[in-house]
Amino acid sequence: MVKPAVIMITSNGIGAGHLIRASAIARRLKDFARPIILSMAYSVVEVSNALEIECEFIPGRDKGLMVRHRWDNYLRDRLVALIDETNAKVVTFDGVVPYPGILAAKLRRPAVSFIWIRRGMWQKKPQGIALSLQSKLMDYVIEPGDVAREYDRGPTKDRNEAVLTSPVSLYDSEKTLTKTDARLKLGLDPERTSVLVQLGVGEQDLNERVSAVLKGLSQWPDLEIVMAKEPRNQRGETLVPRGVNVKVIRHFPLADVIHAFDALVCAAGYNSVHEVIPAKIPTLLIANNRGTDDQLARARWCEDYKLTLFADSDSIRDIEKKSRELMNPQIRIKLTQMCERIPPFTGDKDIASLIMMLSNDNFSSLIFKRMRYQRFLAQSAVERGLGHLLRKLANSALRLAAIAFRTIFPHKNTVTPETKVIFSQSLDIAMCNPLIKGSARFEHLLRGTTTNYLQEREEIASKAYQVTEEFLHHHVDSGTDGSMAFNSSTILK
Repeated sequence: MVKPAVIMITSNGIGAGHLIRASAIARRLKDFARPIILSMAYSVVEVSNALEIECEFIPGRDKGLMVRHRWDNYLRDRLVALIDETNAKVVTFDGVVPYPGILAAKLRRPAVSFIWIRRGMWQKKPQGIALSLQSKLMDYVIEPGDVAREYDRGPTKDRNEAVLTSPVSLYDSEKTLTKTDARLKLGLDPERTSVLVQLGVGEQDLNERVSAVLKGLSQWPDLEIVMAKEPRNQRGETLVPRGVNVKVIRHFPLADVIHAFDALVCAAGYNSVHEVIPAKIPTLLIANNRGTDDQLARARWCEDYKLTLFADSDSIRDIEKKSRELMNPQIRIKLTQMCERIPPFTGDKDIASLIMMLSNDNFSSLIFKRMRYQRFLAQSAVERGLGHLLRKLANSALRLAAIAFRTIFPHKNTVTPETKVIFSQSLDIAMCNPLIKGSARFEHLLRGTTTNYLQEREEIASKAYQVTEEFLHHHVDSGTDGSMAFNSSTILK
């Protein structure tokens, strides 16, 4: 029996939160469906390799590879081509705003169910103004639950168009390794205490927070500090205080080896919080409120319910003080005990079940008939041709409104001078990552696709980049998927 294809689109966002949440759901779908992640996140190939999930990278509009209106059409054409190639019945989108290109694809493939997986806990920012419009762009809205939903004061609170589920977490008690096995896999000393520090670096305020955390942890005797990225500022200077050692280890998914650590220090993002709580790891949260996610509210809820520690991100002194508190074994025991009271998170299973239900042709047909009946009940006497025209006009108006929203809240619009377009089906990280993260016009292709799909992708790229056939270059794939280069380690003095 052929598994139904499900295309899962994720935006780039701040970090890889959208991609990780989609990956947790895709992991649950694998036994029953064919999840395909279409992502703008730079780490999509790494995640695909780690979880053995099919993927395509698609450059986001902020990469500046084409002007904005062409990018909308490019996204539409890429999505329609992938739907036709895989015969997908469901498309999900995890991101802040459903792009006009997604809506345009929905109009071209109306028999496909389009689902917006919209996280709650938004900050009160301008994005909330058009929330009602954005919600109408998709067939269904699903809100992954949040353990801190009680403190949600944003625009998504009290809305009734979304199906609310349990929180989504990539942590799975059946897949995670024991402390001994996890430390062996990561190359950590089995006898020493180990703390993972998972905070961003590169900007001044982030760098100051990391330095404060490391200074606070430096008083912990015989401690092994682990980070996923070398703690250096933009000038390449180390952020590690004198006398402190930091071991750099990248591994995905972190949830599978999280028991290697005795404590964590991390941002209060959706995915981090919903991994450390079910894993029962003593954690210090430091909110990063750069995006739409209200991390401050989430961190305060976790502290109020004694699930984690919380440090004020604007106070270097508080960050250093709370980092020292993790040394106290009694505090760590109490945090673990409180986390044990939280029921398991099943949102990934809940959403996967809803997606599978919508993948059923008979069910989808019934749902669409009922929706169409309710929507156009007042026009039941109108002949079919006019009704179809009215639907097209209504949806076109919604798309124009979405474009108007983007005009009011624009993004930077630079265009790269590159002309060559590189096509590849490779999942080799060493080959893909420089192309994904750089300025190259990189067209990533699903492995094992048909000749028709390859030709269509060439036509889409030629139109989007405004180049002729002579500028299209195909990378000859070695046939190997590559491997996760996340197990190397470096000692920083």
